[in-house]
Amino acid sequence: MKEYQTNQLRNVCLIGHGSTGKTTLAEAILYDCKEIDRIGRVEEGTTTLDYDAEEKKRQITISTSIAPCEWNNAKLNIIDTPGYFDFVGEVLEGIRASDSAIITVCAVSGLQVGTEKVWNYCKDANLPKAFFINKMDRENANFDKVLSQIKDKFGISVVPLQIPIGKESNFKGIVDIVKMKSRIFDGKTVVEGDVPSDLLDVANEYKSSITEAVAENDEALLDKYLNEGELSADEIISGLRAGIAKSEIVPVFCGSSLTNKGVKSLLDSIVDYMPSPLDVSAPEGTNPKINEKSLREVKDNAPMSVFVFKTIADPYVGKLSLFKVLSGTISSDSTVYNPRQEKTEKVGALYLLRGRNQIPVTKISAGDIGAVSKLAVTSTGDTLCDSSNPIVYKGIEFPKPCISMSIKAKSKGDEDKISSGLSKLLDEDPTFNVSRDVENAETIISGMGEVHLDVIAKKLQNKFGAEVTLDTPKVPYRETIKKESDVQGKHKKQSGGHGQYGDVYIKFEPNKESTEFEFVDQIVGGVVPRQYIPAVEKGLRECINHGVLAGYPVIGLRAILHYGSYHPVDSSEMAFKVAASIAYKKGLQSADPVLLEPIMHVEVTVPDEYMGDIIGDLNKRRGKVLGMEPKDGQQVVIAEVPQSELFKYATDLRSMTQARGSFTMKFERYDEVPANISAKIIEASAKNASGEQE
Repeated sequence: MKEYQTNQLRNVCLIGHGSTGKTTLAEAILYDCKEIDRIGRVEEGTTTLDYDAEEKKRQITISTSIAPCEWNNAKLNIIDTPGYFDFVGEVLEGIRASDSAIITVCAVSGLQVGTEKVWNYCKDANLPKAFFINKMDRENANFDKVLSQIKDKFGISVVPLQIPIGKESNFKGIVDIVKMKSRIFDGKTVVEGDVPSDLLDVANEYKSSITEAVAENDEALLDKYLNEGELSADEIISGLRAGIAKSEIVPVFCGSSLTNKGVKSLLDSIVDYMPSPLDVSAPEGTNPKINEKSLREVKDNAPMSVFVFKTIADPYVGKLSLFKVLSGTISSDSTVYNPRQEKTEKVGALYLLRGRNQIPVTKISAGDIGAVSKLAVTSTGDTLCDSSNPIVYKGIEFPKPCISMSIKAKSKGDEDKISSGLSKLLDEDPTFNVSRDVENAETIISGMGEVHLDVIAKKLQNKFGAEVTLDTPKVPYRETIKKESDVQGKHKKQSGGHGQYGDVYIKFEPNKESTEFEFVDQIVGGVVPRQYIPAVEKGLRECINHGVLAGYPVIGLRAILHYGSYHPVDSSEMAFKVAASIAYKKGLQSADPVLLEPIMHVEVTVPDEYMGDIIGDLNKRRGKVLGMEPKDGQQVVIAEVPQSELFKYATDLRSMTQARGSFTMKFERYDEVPANISAKIIEASAKNASGEQE
């Protein structure tokens, strides 16, 4: 691949709802750019960009992939992203590496929730965008209907630059409205001609809309348009480029990626209208030396700085860091500085990636995208730069995981493989988290949905050779008491020689000020010698790890040691520890012990129309709705819900709201479990205990 100037680069992200044809479009683009000699099929597992075993098996994109290609003296970095909501982190990574986005929309299904979501991601990132209405050759495809939906939802900035010729199985080409030419496709060649007479009026109407949109975004062009009533083709093209780069114009294209109709026209439009890295705002970062904002020009002769937007964990190649050069040039065998870690990194071989294929290069210039292997301390979201001109770019804000499962090895001895694999997958996926529940001896993995966690489990098997099972995590219940109880704990054992003797009177009561265990020494007159009192406290602290109802840790307990007796020969620390444990069991059993469950503070963000369903569902989950407040055109429902009712809430919420809802939760406090549920938990605990004893 030849070298290109920054103004010849187009970094384009393909985003949209699942199954709208993003990967197939990328495949057709690669074919038309002569990078591949046949168009692969998603359903056959033969595409260039869906190369992972799980992607082939599930027939969905899981990881963001990149494909550089050449068209009309420009280099295009096509970035294919997942449409499935569980892999939103990959979409955000792809958007961060792009200078523009093509939002694919199905001509049959029309506007879908994924379309709205990716539009908002682009809006948040201030990313120029365009629509590609795909699958125009499908039965019931309707360009006008879908265009109307897009305009109604996203406003007057949406302007069609193409309209289809023919529909459904008779779809054969497009009208290029800017140039007022028809383009007829047969999948391989394109025949250019005049606009069909039956589409001339519609084309002229859209041409006027384009001209007006261009004029409104440029004062000089607006004066000319008002005076002369028209603009030249070159003025319209340059005006479109400027308007699209500022996100003030959102063009609409159409075609069929599966039959490769309209793809060459889309490629022409990407080169003609979509921004290069020079056309978007200069990257802004912070100079860590003086903690002030710093701008970098996207030029080869500027100080070098790159942003690492994605990490790939490969068990054979090692860690592969994907980056975009924001300024200057990065060369192989150079040394770079990581300001977040305050360490230098040695850059080895540099690559351009096309799917899984690595194309070695010696340098990568400003605005371009590449990869480097085996960086020691660098991870996703880091900046690499020239140590004499440091800069830090803002990282990617990933959503927090919202569903958790416990993970266990199927085979004994695989624990080390799982630990190593999870560590590498954590580098790869910032929307994934691993924690250790010491109390229940479980490893917990958390992610964006059930499919996300299932894919993690399959990656452990395919990449790292460790088969695992996923299960619902155990709830960290607690126990406490509601009444006071004053008991004696006496341990007396005589068996020739030294015996064992410890005798304590302990009053147990609820600790209303704290959930912590509090030990109070009220011994007077030496009835329990000083040297044995720490042993009593130690014995009680060991005991509170297991309650008397179901074996869960005890919280909110105060123990007052107020009387006892001892034997001058047979008493010992061990004897008093045992005496304390006897008192503990007797005392808690007679102090009205109860089971407690963790209550979570939950905030559910949903559109207004789902409010009733959400509140009703929270009530069914034994939740208590505390209030509602508006936020960004949606409603936030604030509630407290038992943790045990929330393990599959991410999936259920997605189902109830067509994936428009989201939620966050954090631990709030412990509350008493209702009697009917408590009885089941205690019974299950007893069964588990008896099973373990057998």
